[in-house]
Amino acid sequence: MKIMYPENELMLHICCAPDAVIPWAELSKSMRVTGFFYGSNIHPSDEYSKRRGALEKLMSNVNGQCIYPEYLPDSWLLSAGVLSEEPEGGRRCALCFRLQLEHTMRAAVDCGCSYICTTLTISPHKDIVLINSIGNEIAKNFGITWVERVWRKNNGFLDSVKMAKSLGLYRQNYCGCIYSKERESI
Repeated sequence: MKIMYPENELMLHICCAPDAVIPWAELSKSMRVTGFFYGSNIHPSDEYSKRRGALEKLMSNVNGQCIYPEYLPDSWLLSAGVLSEEPEGGRRCALCFRLQLEHTMRAAVDCGCSYICTTLTISPHKDIVLINSIGNEIAKNFGITWVERVWRKNNGFLDSVKMAKSLGLYRQNYCGCIYSKERESI
């Protein structure tokens, strides 16, 4: 069933529950927000399950709605695996951001959302200029407005950690893909 939204609808790309706490609270003050959890970049599958479970718990706490597309890690590996030797923050990460945001954009178009944003910019380990550049480019191609936010500003990251902890949300110790797990960094 296709969900159709009015003009003030925003699809929020969510990389994980802890990173969604602050953006969800802020955006939902003025817009109707629907989450989108891509997740095919997360390895192994039990890690995906933990992160999805944490997001389902958050959605229950905020009475929110989230779309969970099919988990297809082999598809992600096929696309990003050619860049497996890239360092964290390199071309593989840029490709991963693009894949996640493209899937989110398609869902936003299918749902009739006018706006899209991401939680990725809450992390102090991610390149916010790159993320917003990719988001703006893809949004323009899809005819959607990119909401450019830097969620880590004004202690956003620290506040998200505190709020996630108070809600009892699972918090991972690596970004998500098998390559970041091997390097044990976020």
